[in-house]
Amino acid sequence: MSTTDNTQLVVSFYEQAFNAGQPEEAAARALGENYTQHNPEAQDGPAAFIGYTHWLRGMFPELHLDIKRTIAEGDLVVTHSNLHLTPGDRGKAVADFWRVVDGKIVEHWDVIQDVPEKASNDNTMF
Repeated sequence: MSTTDNTQLVVSFYEQAFNAGQPEEAAARALGENYTQHNPEAQDGPAAFIGYTHWLRGMFPELHLDIKRTIAEGDLVVTHSNLHLTPGDRGKAVADFWRVVDGKIVEHWDVIQDVPEKASNDNTMF
């Protein structure tokens, strides 16, 4: 698959799971059987991803992920997003790293930072 195909796979997976609230469908379509998770708050495997997503949406039923940009190289896709847990919040800046093999997402890392009320500069996080 090309980097464009990998990027489309990741973006559609992420938006379907979180924004559309369809993690079962997203996981069945896009996750590899041996999905490795590096977020210390989540377990490995598609079933664990589905459970984590339902737990998060249960806590924050109106959460919305706004993907601002993507970068792809080789088997890696990076998404830079603003995750809003509740409508109108400043949200969290999230950098997700996804590894894709043979058309399936097989590995995930993330870095998450709260968007602060005030910054030391006039730049945004996005």
